[in-house]
Amino acid sequence: MSDNKQTQGVRTVWWEEDASGAAVCLLDQSLLPQQVVYLRLKHEQEVADAIKSLKVRGAPAIGVTAAFGLALSLCRLMREKDGALSLATAQQHVHAVGALLGQTRPTAVNLFWAIERMLLCADVAIENHCSLQDLAQLLRAEAHSIADEDFAACMAMGVYGAELIADGDMLLTHCNAGALATAGWGTALAPMYVAHKAGKHIHVFVDETRPVFQGARLTAWELQQEGIPLTLITDNMVGHFMQRGGIKAVFVGADRVAANGDVANKIGTYGVAVLAHAHQIPFYVAAPTSTIDLNIPSGEHIPIEQRNPEEVTSVRGMMIAPVGVEAANPAFDVTPHAYVTAIITERGIVRPPYREGLRRVCLDVRNHSNLGSRLNSNGDRSSANRRSTREESPG
Repeated sequence: MSDNKQTQGVRTVWWEEDASGAAVCLLDQSLLPQQVVYLRLKHEQEVADAIKSLKVRGAPAIGVTAAFGLALSLCRLMREKDGALSLATAQQHVHAVGALLGQTRPTAVNLFWAIERMLLCADVAIENHCSLQDLAQLLRAEAHSIADEDFAACMAMGVYGAELIADGDMLLTHCNAGALATAGWGTALAPMYVAHKAGKHIHVFVDETRPVFQGARLTAWELQQEGIPLTLITDNMVGHFMQRGGIKAVFVGADRVAANGDVANKIGTYGVAVLAHAHQIPFYVAAPTSTIDLNIPSGEHIPIEQRNPEEVTSVRGMMIAPVGVEAANPAFDVTPHAYVTAIITERGIVRPPYREGLRRVCLDVRNHSNLGSRLNSNGDRSSANRRSTREESPG
């Protein structure tokens, strides 16, 4: 990733390389806001564990982290083998690591998008008989491209979304879809940052977002760092404040958007959308095209991650429920497209009907044909025209 700052003093994930080898560096979000701790991960298993344990979270950030993790794994193996490694073994290795990383968070489509893109990069390079060193360099370059593209996408979503915000607006957001969730300024928070820097006076209501408190721990911290006025509320206060008037719009992120516009996002998003609809408040979803899964026809087909019930029955290690009580802990819910006013992407704002609009904005970003240009110009590039992500669904 280039050295672009995400927000003032906040970096989520980046690559480092020195005499001791390569590393994926992360801000440990599980410790915020009490501690600001950076991790230096040198093994792909550490990367997988960091994703699974929410040390890094947010669909775009997870995708970037997985991409760096794949590049890291090959660098590590080459260093351990001291160059005594065949291309066939290297290919088997990166595919195995892709499978490992893909098991961490089943709902976040950016994870699979990034893994598939990295594996395509490796497969095309190997088919063109590249050297092992060139393969490692290509994977590093592809991971950096994914990070830099996410940074640019966040900026574009911020500019488009800021057009929906007026001076003096009171806004509401759920979970964390800011710099901490991406390699840039965020998705749902990016329009707020752009509006704020343009001199618009805004105030943000932040849902605490049970059970892991991403709103209270992360979004409130981010907005406070940027000097944006905010009010932290519990999740069950949303209806009350909407009923009282004043909230002009809701901005949320997404972990997966289906072809019809249904949106999977942090648990509780659906309830916020229903309340916004009841009070005629615009409900905006900000998501890069890498979060749009045209191969999933509707939200009912999106897999929902089930997390440890202890996240519900305890807070920071303290039990808040009777011992032995049964608890459910779905990490995400699905908001039907009928409750979504518009979807903000880096290619523009998509409004209903979503199937046509989402297909349009995805059309020119799904084919990463630039892979071929990075290979030896004398090689066979036939595979470079394959899709690096899921093909668009026919219906």
